[in-house]
Amino acid sequence: MVKYPSFQAFTHPERTLNLRPHPVDLVLISIMVVFLSGCAKDTDDSEEASELALYESAQSGMAAGNYKDAVARLQALEARFPFGRYAEQAQLEIIYAYYQSSQAEAARAAADRFIRLHTNHPNVDYAYYLRGLASFEEDENFLTKLFPLDPSKRDPGAARESFEDFSLLLRRFPTSEYAPDAQQRMRYLKNLLAEAELHAARYYIYRGAYMAAANRGRYVLENFQGTIAVPDALAIMVESYRLLEQQTLAENALLVLRNNYPDHPTLDANGNFDANRSVRKTEKSWLNVLSLGLFG
Repeated sequence: MVKYPSFQAFTHPERTLNLRPHPVDLVLISIMVVFLSGCAKDTDDSEEASELALYESAQSGMAAGNYKDAVARLQALEARFPFGRYAEQAQLEIIYAYYQSSQAEAARAAADRFIRLHTNHPNVDYAYYLRGLASFEEDENFLTKLFPLDPSKRDPGAARESFEDFSLLLRRFPTSEYAPDAQQRMRYLKNLLAEAELHAARYYIYRGAYMAAANRGRYVLENFQGTIAVPDALAIMVESYRLLEQQTLAENALLVLRNNYPDHPTLDANGNFDANRSVRKTEKSWLNVLSLGLFG
């Protein structure tokens, strides 16, 4: 068996070790500490400068309307400096960049991510607001800007999402600076959603689904009080119940219509329901026919 020498074999038994460093060693150590500190400081300064440069570049892109480039810069900033000074701000501003570049789905996803990661952020209400705006304008396209399409005839899914987003903003942050604008948009959306229900009800009457039409009218009456769609909803209920031969329900709806909206187009001078002015009797324009219901 090989025996490894013990530590004592390398020391003289009558000599004590001098553990104090030599003055030359002290000088070398001091130089190394200063050198390493300088390198670390240079690295920190360089990273901070790079982060600031990316952020300012993204800001320049947004100011110039180049939102695609701004998104790329903000994404790079967050990837390279996830815990940097501008990381949270980049996550917030990328929502705005997506919104401005008409990428509604990406804007909502970015807003959801920010809300999830920064629930107590002082500007989280802005994320809720931008999420509502993205849904609000999702169905806008070049056709709706060129032609006066009826927005109530488009899919109301995005309008419902926007209404819910703005509602959540007002519940959580009633004093937010974005609350007044959200309230105005909600009033518009409420009327839009009510009109969408009426559009479906008219279609059901046209197709002979009178009970479905009556249910749509009643839904508007129960859920969209205060909107411009309420009198038309009552008229649809009167007509639908009459076609279903449910006279009591028809008379009840007519009574409410006559007492609250005596000047409604479906009522004659004596307050009676005029079948010739009903939804079913409405004539379509040639533009409506040729465009399959999109125009006119």
